[in-house]
Amino acid sequence: MDPTVVLVLCLSLLLLFSLWKQSHGRGNLPPGPTPLPILGNILQLGFKDISKSLTKLSEVYGPVFTVYLGMKPTVVLHGYEAVKEALIDLGEEFSGRRILPVNHKVTKGLASPCDPTFILGAAPCNVICSVIFQNRFDYKDQQFLNLMGKFNENFRNNNVLSVQLCNMFPILIDYLPGSQKTTIRNNTYIKNYVLEKVKEHQESLDINNPRDFIDCFLIKMEQEKHNPQSEFTIENLLITVLDLFAAGTETTSTTLRYGLLLLLKHPEVAAKVQEEIERVIGRHRSPSMQDRSRMPYTDAVVHEIQRYIDLVPNSAPHATLCDVKFRNYIIPKGTIVFPSLSSVLNDNKEFPNPKEFDPAHFLDKSGNFRKSDYFVPFSTGKRACVGEALARMELFLFLTTILQNFKLKSQVDPEHIDTTPLVSGISRVPRFYKLSFLPV
Repeated sequence: MDPTVVLVLCLSLLLLFSLWKQSHGRGNLPPGPTPLPILGNILQLGFKDISKSLTKLSEVYGPVFTVYLGMKPTVVLHGYEAVKEALIDLGEEFSGRRILPVNHKVTKGLASPCDPTFILGAAPCNVICSVIFQNRFDYKDQQFLNLMGKFNENFRNNNVLSVQLCNMFPILIDYLPGSQKTTIRNNTYIKNYVLEKVKEHQESLDINNPRDFIDCFLIKMEQEKHNPQSEFTIENLLITVLDLFAAGTETTSTTLRYGLLLLLKHPEVAAKVQEEIERVIGRHRSPSMQDRSRMPYTDAVVHEIQRYIDLVPNSAPHATLCDVKFRNYIIPKGTIVFPSLSSVLNDNKEFPNPKEFDPAHFLDKSGNFRKSDYFVPFSTGKRACVGEALARMELFLFLTTILQNFKLKSQVDPEHIDTTPLVSGISRVPRFYKLSFLPV
């Protein structure tokens, strides 16, 4: 067939398809000027002053009308009433963001709003992986993504009613349908994965050159293999690794995610942290823990984030090991005890206006960092979080690294940001939000 004929046929088919799509795609869209095939209404818009062109069209079609930019329909809201009704009265429904293709081509999506949950969870998880396995995962590794998904789901499940009921009434675990069964399945999946890693470590173990936590545990297990009372067993190793992941991944990532939300709510605080970063660290090297002592305001902000969010209000449950005389009471052996960390972190004698986010809670009158015995987000005493030192390092380094390189931009006005927790059961979880990381 003649190439010219083929070309004409193709163009004709494309024209017919365009006409069909525009006529059938309009549906119940607002009225507007009839679009040309393929081109749409672009010839009717003055590109030197599109706003003026749209004003003229509104005089014909009213405050809400449709124009086609190419083959894509665009609804125009013209005038205060139409804009208010859409963006305020129906703000949630109209809250999506359309990224212009040219901008997307330039930025490749790196300045577009994103949910920070994954990246803020992946980094702490990889730190724990390096301690336990001497291995870091690529963030696109499917095994890593599977593990992250299990940890995230388990953390959310802690606040589900069925899980809390099962914690109160253990007899229900096997009979009550609910999220506790998902948590058990997830933990079995994680334990099986860790068991495979343990087997790999056993095959390549060098007792004179331990590589990571698993090697150290296996060496100690070998040393105590003749001790029938030894707690260094494979099962205990699996449970310990599970605890390290649970305590060292989700709590740190949730604190960071909540912290960024608070900085979006209080941009003046973020600005002061960035000023201190610029003054002490600059932009030519990465932050280090040695910098913290010279950055009292940033240190205070990190502490205030942890105090304010009150991540685990009642700590992990404790239990008495014997009958305890406590004040005027006798607490029997084996009694479960919930220390209310929340009551300490919100003590109004130590922290004036405890319900307000205020880094000054950890600063003296001269602007120096002020330690407080009431700062107990990791609990206190013998059962204090074993990973406290690591978590505090991660929070400082991750937060300063983010603010050294990016300006945080909210999708909404700061005064409309809600920092109350989405759920508040065993742990407090921040509300879902998106933000943009703009390079500084």
